[in-house]
Amino acid sequence: MKIVYCTPSLYIAGGIERVLTSKANYLASQGDKYDVTIILTDGYGKEPFYHLSDKVRLVNLNIGFEELWELSFFRKIPVYLKKQRLFKRRLTEELMRLKPDITVSTLRREINFITDIPDGSKKIGEIHINRQNYRNFSDGSTSPVKRLFAKWWMWRLTKKLKRLDKFVVLTEEDMHSWQELDNVCVIPNPLPFVPAEKSALTEKRVIAVGRYSHEKGIDLLLRAWSIASKELPGWRLCTYGTGNREPYLQLARELHLDESQYELCSAVENIGQEYLNSSLFVLSSRFEGFGMALVEAMSYGLAAVAFNCPTGPKHIISNGKDGILVENGNIQELANTLVRVAGNSGLMTSLGHEAAQTAQRFAIGEIGRRWEELFHQLAPHSV
Repeated sequence: MKIVYCTPSLYIAGGIERVLTSKANYLASQGDKYDVTIILTDGYGKEPFYHLSDKVRLVNLNIGFEELWELSFFRKIPVYLKKQRLFKRRLTEELMRLKPDITVSTLRREINFITDIPDGSKKIGEIHINRQNYRNFSDGSTSPVKRLFAKWWMWRLTKKLKRLDKFVVLTEEDMHSWQELDNVCVIPNPLPFVPAEKSALTEKRVIAVGRYSHEKGIDLLLRAWSIASKELPGWRLCTYGTGNREPYLQLARELHLDESQYELCSAVENIGQEYLNSSLFVLSSRFEGFGMALVEAMSYGLAAVAFNCPTGPKHIISNGKDGILVENGNIQELANTLVRVAGNSGLMTSLGHEAAQTAQRFAIGEIGRRWEELFHQLAPHSV
């Protein structure tokens, strides 16, 4: 069975990049059952950040949408339209050449035209964020123009999604938000690895993993840590991720955080070692599509504390059993919970043990089989 994935790039240390790499590697490991190709638009000449199987082919169309980041709004429009036309032409040519059985869109620019390409493949869309926060459009916007544009944009998007053979979301909660569609199914993100060892939970270290961006709530975490750290002598908060750290470093200085009690780090390839060197994981996101870093940390046996944000954590954590859910955005409660868990080794050990068991539900073997079932359901002739 020929499977093609469409995504912008793989050289960034992001969640989509990690998940897609894991799924492609899994399919490639299933003997001769699958022929896997990933088609990119950006990062020409750059190596994937995460290890990709030699059996997976990469095709880079070299469109260069990243050039838009440096342009003014009015300059972006003609350049985008030109690049989008080029992308449609080159992707159409590539799919007509490959003649895949299944084409999977990660709901980037190709979703605008992928169902129009007559290559004979079944088209699947997969979304990695919840509907409410997709493309940062929110019903709570105070701008009438933004609200109107958001409604038009979502109406246009749902028309495209209706034409897909299947639309895959990450949680049951998010599935119910797509009431206009009758082609939705749920497949969570996979745990990309099953660690051979677990954290000993002896290090006085709290870890957070995620982009330095508004949705990940590192600012909320720093405010909570400025409270909690006063009651946790010897403990240290370490964050890892891509993005601009300077605003958060400035906030830490404004909060008068002791430099010995925190460190804001860039992304690292071997994040597993950092989990092993930690005892407590914290997720402070304002919203999530799923919460892959949370599952990863739990697989290493870390006790986990997370904001009960839409839409991921409550679908992963059983509150009080394998982690603690905190009211979304409640900084004081987050601080109190960090102090309670870090200060109680028995509680931390119990949560960590159960967390490792829970994480197995999302192992790549289990999630990979669900994707295989979907592929064979849509394209049974290729079995």
